[in-house]
Amino acid sequence: MNLERTFPPHPLENLPKAPAELTVTSEDFEDGSPLPETAGFGFGNTSPQLSWSGAPEGTRSYLLVCHDPDAPVLGGFRHWAVAGIPAEVTSLRAGAGEFGQPVGEGATTLANDYGTRDYGGCAPPQGDPAHRYVFTVWALDAADTGVDAQTSVAKAQFSTLGNVLARGSITGTYQL
Repeated sequence: MNLERTFPPHPLENLPKAPAELTVTSEDFEDGSPLPETAGFGFGNTSPQLSWSGAPEGTRSYLLVCHDPDAPVLGGFRHWAVAGIPAEVTSLRAGAGEFGQPVGEGATTLANDYGTRDYGGCAPPQGDPAHRYVFTVWALDAADTGVDAQTSVAKAQFSTLGNVLARGSITGTYQL
């Protein structure tokens, strides 16, 4: 029996192509490299610093989602989602995902798969290979997309498909 784990394709491969590309970076990790230990559940639960650039003219807001496609549940696990980030906000400090932290006037933190409205730290099962944590930012042409605090992360992504001007992501890894 082969117990070696193979990862599914990158989750952005299943999404419709965005008209333009955002560049997403972090002061805390490089694309494809490990996240800080403090990003883990029970080790600080601290969201990493994120910045994005290259939004096209007409960008009115952003949607941010952190997703673990390697979680042992169907569809992966959503650790953080914020809708309605104002167009003038192009970076979030480390820890911006803490419960109650403002990420811009009008922004709404959606419930993650833990059921909380904050950044839920990385928590791959003990002994699993490193999981990928994909931080994706969508530039949207609308400030009010109808997404509110009761909207699921999946519905927020689906309902804003027609508003996408650009998209970009950065992936960190985490292993216990």
